[in-house]
Amino acid sequence: MSAENQRPATAAKTPKAPKAAKAGKGAAAAAAAEGAHPLEFAPEPEYVQHRIAMFEELKAAHDAELKLKEREPITITLPNGSERAGTSWETTPMEIARSIAKSLGDRVVIAKVDGALWDLERPLESSCKLELLDFENDEARAVFWHSSAHILGEACERHYGCHLCIGPPVEDGFYYEMAIPSGRPVTQTDYPALEKLATMIAGDKQPFERLVISKENLLKMFKHNPYKQHIIQDKIADGTSTTVYRCGPLIDLCRGPHVPNTARVKAFAVMKNSASYFLGDAKNDSLQRIYGVSFPDKKQLTEHKKFLEEASKRDHRKIGREQELYFFSDMSPGSCFFLPHGTRIYNALVELQRAEYRKRGFQEVVTPNMYNTKLWETSGHWQKYAENMFSFEVEKEKFALKPMNCPGHCVMFGHKTRSYNELPLRLADFGVIHRNEFSGALTGLTRVRRFQQDDAHIFCMPEQIEAEMVSCLEFLQEIYGIFGFTFTLKLSTRPENYLGEIEVWNAAEAKLEAALNASGYDWSLSPGDGAFYGPKIDITIKDALRRSHQCATIQLDFQLPERFDLTFRTSETGEGKEYQRPVIIHRAILGSVERFIAIITESFGGKWPFWLSPRQALVVPVAPVYNEYAKQVAKTFWDAGFYVEADVSEFTLNKKVRNAEIAQWNFVLIVGGEEESAKSVNVRNRDDAGAKAKGQMISVEDLLTKFTTLKDSKSLSNALSA
Repeated sequence: MSAENQRPATAAKTPKAPKAAKAGKGAAAAAAAEGAHPLEFAPEPEYVQHRIAMFEELKAAHDAELKLKEREPITITLPNGSERAGTSWETTPMEIARSIAKSLGDRVVIAKVDGALWDLERPLESSCKLELLDFENDEARAVFWHSSAHILGEACERHYGCHLCIGPPVEDGFYYEMAIPSGRPVTQTDYPALEKLATMIAGDKQPFERLVISKENLLKMFKHNPYKQHIIQDKIADGTSTTVYRCGPLIDLCRGPHVPNTARVKAFAVMKNSASYFLGDAKNDSLQRIYGVSFPDKKQLTEHKKFLEEASKRDHRKIGREQELYFFSDMSPGSCFFLPHGTRIYNALVELQRAEYRKRGFQEVVTPNMYNTKLWETSGHWQKYAENMFSFEVEKEKFALKPMNCPGHCVMFGHKTRSYNELPLRLADFGVIHRNEFSGALTGLTRVRRFQQDDAHIFCMPEQIEAEMVSCLEFLQEIYGIFGFTFTLKLSTRPENYLGEIEVWNAAEAKLEAALNASGYDWSLSPGDGAFYGPKIDITIKDALRRSHQCATIQLDFQLPERFDLTFRTSETGEGKEYQRPVIIHRAILGSVERFIAIITESFGGKWPFWLSPRQALVVPVAPVYNEYAKQVAKTFWDAGFYVEADVSEFTLNKKVRNAEIAQWNFVLIVGGEEESAKSVNVRNRDDAGAKAKGQMISVEDLLTKFTTLKDSKSLSNALSA
């Protein structure tokens, strides 16, 4: 199954996969003699022909029904307002694309019909609005990679004789999970075979065929695959149907849509493999997961590999190790040990936010790390989030480490009678948060169990929402601008598992939409992606490598004030008017400070801007006789609040300078007899190649002023003022 939205949140223990039929002795012996596995698994698993026979029988019946559909003239409206005539149940989006231009037909990946993604070869059923999306569109790229996951799935079945599980598109490609009945592990030596099969599959130009099948028939079609059986039973209601897609011998449980045929994939690469659990649950079977990426042309794949090479050089785990910023230990998985230099960066980020809080009317608070689970039951988090919390018993009462700050802030708001004069009340909290992530999901600083957020909650009156939301957007623009990040905004609306009344949700979404319109920023809609307690604005930033990251969030919450029975005294009198519920705005800009450090480490490539740098200047004496002066200069700058040290080791001058360059010191201050006499230093700038041979002599007093100016400016440039 390759529709990741079909997987359940939790799953019971799944049955073990049945063993595949044994290959013939001759084939096995030949493979062993060659020291490699054959390209294609033999004999072909029984499930392949079983699926095909069922599909062809059901497809024939479907096609016969389609021929009986009444044809009517329809009008297809394009984004520019132009119209095309068509016939219901006959005209396809691909026909419209080719009627506009043959090149468009070759380039288009997927259609959008009345806002919903639609297969290009699927007939239109009525008059509609039609969009034609190519690979540059985010939704189309996800479809392209989803289809490529099916190609990978077919290659895996043909190579391993495996049982496929799920195979969704992800941010940078796709993956497929599978169980190999023989127990054979996936290794890097398998990649060429999988890529060769993928190339063959693309060359076959296999069409993606869509078919709606009843649950009853799905269970028959996938009777050999215990994982598909589990998903069908768990996610598809009795008496209903869903879709499968076929390409070549692969028939997969999938909502689609897909590209027209496998030939659209011109470049395909297997990137990595790993172990996983079925449905992400450690109680279930252990599976093999293979990741891939694909593109409409080979040049894009080449560029992607160059990008990955550059990204690997900037990997925050690599830079953190080389610059001695932070590390991880098995003694506390998912919890980072920040070394002194890494802590300097951490503290600089926190102090940046503290300074902005002071200017913007936020008040910092400190709240407990541990709460009785009754708090989480009141907030609703226990019902939705308990499995992601660290909980334990204390004196026969159940407690949990907090995974977020909002319930504690509700307790703080409600501990006394509040007046309208206090609103908006903006509470900020850098408290430690714990979330029980699976060990297999932990990834450096980007996925951790222990972290801190620049978390804040704004308690306000309904009429203050729009102004507060606009202020939040201005705040994040200020912060992201300092780091050179651009950002995009999405309004995420009511999810399926929402809490509260739908009328309250509608009102909240309308308030956010009004605030976004008033802000002047472009924004888009993301239906169903809101938090369970309220709609939100998701903010995605782009770093120096043009990668996207979601850090900030602004969420509107009408639910928690109800659950905690929060009120404030109004300015009105009369029955029912004296007290009113506040509204809560959940707001974070950096998000997890740990994750933000990972992002900026990679965005800057370890070349920290001066104000954030843990190594701002290194004083290097030209000879041991000047060591004392070097230490005196370093102390002068250190006492003024700068991270400046002296290298009085036994290395040569050139070696010391080279070490400073490798460690990414922003400035190297060379001192000798001339500099000591003039109470000055010779300045070499990390980012000025011309200054490395012979720097500029500047008095210590003047350089202190220039350093202060550069630090206060928070400039991304390492240039000193004239």
